[in-house]
This record gives sequence, C-alpha cells and structure tokens, in this order.
Amino acid sequence: MNKQQLISEIKSKRSFLCVGLDTDITNIPLHLLNEADPIFEFNKAIIDVTRDYCVAYKPNIAFYESLGATGWESLRKTLEYIPDNIFTIADAKRGDIGNTSTMYANTFFKQYNFDAVTVAPYMGADSVTPFLEFKNKWAILLALTSNTGALDFQMDQLKNGARVFENVIFKSQRWGTPENMMYVVGATRGELFADIRKIIPDHFLLVPGVGAQGGSLEDVCKYGMNSSCGLIVNSSRNIIYASSGSDFTARAKEEAQKIQKEMEHLLLNHKII
Repeated sequence: MNKQQLISEIKSKRSFLCVGLDTDITNIPLHLLNEADPIFEFNKAIIDVTRDYCVAYKPNIAFYESLGATGWESLRKTLEYIPDNIFTIADAKRGDIGNTSTMYANTFFKQYNFDAVTVAPYMGADSVTPFLEFKNKWAILLALTSNTGALDFQMDQLKNGARVFENVIFKSQRWGTPENMMYVVGATRGELFADIRKIIPDHFLLVPGVGAQGGSLEDVCKYGMNSSCGLIVNSSRNIIYASSGSDFTARAKEEAQKIQKEMEHLLLNHKII
C-alpha cells in the first residue's frame, strides 16, 4: 500500500486506528481453546467486528513465533483474512547486518506480504536499507518508544545538543523517504511530538501507548498531526481484551467504535476531512 492509498483510507473511514493483534493464547476466551486454531479464530472474530473502524492491523510477531510452526501458520491465515484495503504491520523490531536484514525483509514482505515491518535502526543504515528496496512497502523505524526503559538511552543528550532519538530521526532521513519510511513514537511522550515534527513534518508516525499505557490521543494529535493526518495510532489490549467472556466481540467492537469516533472528531477539528 502506498502513501496516498493509506491517506485515502484514513479519510474514507474517518479513522487512523491500528488494532494490535497481540494475541496471547493464555488470554483469549476459554471457549476458543476447543477450536483447531484458537489464535486464528480469535483474530478472525476481532477482525470481523473492527474492520470498519480501523485502517491497520499490527500483529506482534513475538506472540506467534513463540508458538513455533503453528503460530506462524496462525499468522499466515490471519494475514490472508485481513481485507486488502487495510494496512498490515509486522511488529517484529528486526535489524541486523545487511545480508541478515535482507532475509528478514524477504520474510515479511515476500513470504507473508505485510505492508510494513518495524525495524530497530541502531546498527545503522545497512541494517535498514534492505527493507526500503521493496515497492509500496514500508520500514517503520523505532525512534522514541513508550516503554519505561526508553529513558535509558533515547533521551540522552549528545555533544551536538540533540537527544539520541532526534539524532536517529535526523540521520535516518537520508536512507528513505516519507513514501517508504515511518517512525515509532510513543504516545506517552506527547509533548515531544512537536520537536519530532520539526525534523520530519511529512512522515507517518506509528504511535503505540494510547490507552493501557496512559498516552493521550488528544495530545498526540495536537502536537503530531500534519495536514494529511500523518498518524497511525495503535490500540491493542483495550480493544482485543475488552472482555474475556463470550461477549468479547461485542466489547471489542464497542471499544474500536469509540476510538474511531474520537478520531473522527479530531480529524474534523484539524480540517483533514
């Protein structure tokens, strides 16, 4: 999916919601454990009730590969079930020397046909550029994450006055373009979106941390939204685990619809739709 197609979906659905498919076999409703493929059946049910309210799905690869071959098969079936007009993100956080990164890129873009994959940029350009060689595919670089440990390195100030995350964003712009590269910026760092937009005004940002992690959607949009939206905001647990009972689909739909309505209001306020 290219950038204009993604923007069109955002405007059409009046939403920039990404549903994180962090599907944990120990957290899904017990009645699904009787199915031949409980992970896929859970994902299928979630997709059925949220597809009208989101523009992206983001499976966290760890939840699938931890189950071995059966988990990868559940992932494949999930991807095949997602409608073609919805953006798909492999939350894999890969990044290695060039020839290894090429194999990772082949895995997620050729074998599984994801639209995008999250990439750790800290080994430099040769670990990222293999992901940028595929037409209409995206590398999403970790820039400023929402976890507590992000403060260990990302906020450190360098001799040139820039913080580490700013230096990563600044240097990595040479590797790709706003047409094939996005950045992960956690919602829990809301006020820093303004600083980031000074460096990359036109790139899309993938934003985790809204909801369970305490990030503010309003702050994210206030400081991070650009003229074409430029945001994909992820919600995982708040939607997919809204209920652990037989009503899990109804509750997931309610949560996704509620977030979509908030996003519609923000898009209208920013005169994007």
